[in-house]
Amino acid sequence: MKNRIRFLREQFGFTQQDLADKVSVSRQTVISLENGKYNPSIYLAYNISKVFNLKIEEVFIFEEDDSI
Repeated sequence: MKNRIRFLREQFGFTQQDLADKVSVSRQTVISLENGKYNPSIYLAYNISKVFNLKIEEVFIFEEDDSI
């Protein structure tokens, strides 16, 4: 799953620590999310989208898996 977290965070003028504090995770979690190394829980994805006042689908890009 891809995301627009880094782009949005920079547009809002937030540091990684600022975003981490707003959604109650570590800065390392934000780094992992931005690098595509970690897929968030639905709860965390919801909280991140609310920080940016967007829908989850506007922050996270779900790629369909044809094998399902």
